[in-house]
Amino acid sequence: MKMLSSVLVMIFLLVAVGVQAEEIGEVSTTFKMLGANDKIVIEAFDDPDISGATCYVSRAKTGGIKGAVGVAEDRSDASLSCRQTGPITLPPEVVSGKWDGKRVFRKSTSLLFKKLQVVRFYDRKRNTLVYLSYSDKIVDGSPKNSISTIVVKP
Repeated sequence: MKMLSSVLVMIFLLVAVGVQAEEIGEVSTTFKMLGANDKIVIEAFDDPDISGATCYVSRAKTGGIKGAVGVAEDRSDASLSCRQTGPITLPPEVVSGKWDGKRVFRKSTSLLFKKLQVVRFYDRKRNTLVYLSYSDKIVDGSPKNSISTIVVKP
């Protein structure tokens, strides 16, 4: 029984963690006397369903005392660029459109409720993967968004 509960906890943690971004770099944008400076952070993540597809996200990260202790709300500004980094074989669920709008990345941008998300669509006519980044909250989201595409070479 103890072994089963340990396995269930491990599975929950793996599912809860989801896709993790790798930090590529950052630049300071605003000097703060107390706490960390405001920054623009560049992160990379691989599409969890499509090997050979990698996206890069640049996003604002709020500094100061609130940012240092994790209670600041980051701005909704973000930029997205996706590239083919290896051979791509599309799963049948992508080709059929079943996974259109599937979330491939999510990052919390405030202590509660606000998230930066990236979803994927497949344009069958042009054989192109389309990635959309946007920010949302439980009550209201932001119209700020960015898209990037990867043309899948035959």
